[in-house]
Amino acid sequence: MKALVYLGSERKPPSALQERPKPGVTAPTDAIVKVTMTTICGTDLHILKGDVATCDPGRILGHEGVGVIEEVGAAVTTFKPGDRVLISCITACGKCEYCRRLMYSHCVNGGWILGNKIDGTQAEFVRIPYAETSLYPIPDGADEEALVMLSDILPTGFECGVLNGKVQPGGSVAIVGSGPIGLAALLTAQFYSPAEIIMIDLDDNRLEVAKRFGATAGVNSGDGKAVAKVMGLTGGRGVDTAIEAVGVPATFELCQQLVAPGGVIANIGVHGTKVDLHLESLWDRNISITTRLVDTVSTPMLLKSLGSKKIDPKLLITHRFKLDRILDAYDTFGHAAKTKALKVIVEA
Repeated sequence: MKALVYLGSERKPPSALQERPKPGVTAPTDAIVKVTMTTICGTDLHILKGDVATCDPGRILGHEGVGVIEEVGAAVTTFKPGDRVLISCITACGKCEYCRRLMYSHCVNGGWILGNKIDGTQAEFVRIPYAETSLYPIPDGADEEALVMLSDILPTGFECGVLNGKVQPGGSVAIVGSGPIGLAALLTAQFYSPAEIIMIDLDDNRLEVAKRFGATAGVNSGDGKAVAKVMGLTGGRGVDTAIEAVGVPATFELCQQLVAPGGVIANIGVHGTKVDLHLESLWDRNISITTRLVDTVSTPMLLKSLGSKKIDPKLLITHRFKLDRILDAYDTFGHAAKTKALKVIVEA
């Protein structure tokens, strides 16, 4: 089968489309899924840069997608060959201490392993461990392209940003980073009707997209005046929720400057280098700082919201490629400022 393989961050290029053996069932709880659509995540770019030490060269990348079940292990009873399924980016055994606490991302037998510790979804076939608790049936008539956004990006923006950030009706929110994950947080923050959602980015195109998606204001931070602009929009107090959706030191520091007394800084970004925490400024301001890897506990709710047309994650899709052009897809996604890419769909 064709698969996108990580070669190592020091290699040029760091990945290649290769022929690899089709996976088979290795445990009774496995399912083999024929991938129909997948996508590329910002985390995949972090892997290519060497920021994810757990991903070894030789790994098939990808942790998102939809497909059709090809084969199931003997212990799988809720799925059968031919079923259309949504693949969760998080693998959950459903039995360990963390799974019982709904912290699936820290499952001692799973967590974020697809495209990281085991071969992932940017291939024609993928093996899914603990299939019954790591796959979701696709409702009849559902748009599969939209569903790909529910593998990771929508639950990540919602859980790590909106829920952790305690977004409230009438509150104020600043989302630093108007890339796909920031826009996913923007879409799902509107479940709670905040009075202000201020998007901050260096790219005017993405800020215009954010306004179309429901942002009340867009701030270009390229001139170094983002803090003053946000203070002007909030009467000098700052925001109740500051969501970090980039994963670099400068954006996390910006969140520390934007948050109002009693507010929350919710980190989503994948950080590969150290970040300074300015306790000299925050120690007396009743600030909460949250971190999280998506647990996908919200996926069933998001599936229902998609079905009732309360959200339209297909808005995030800007480009489409076949699997044999996945390197072009990575180039497009990785140069988003030039290509105006948000999410890309890769048809396998």
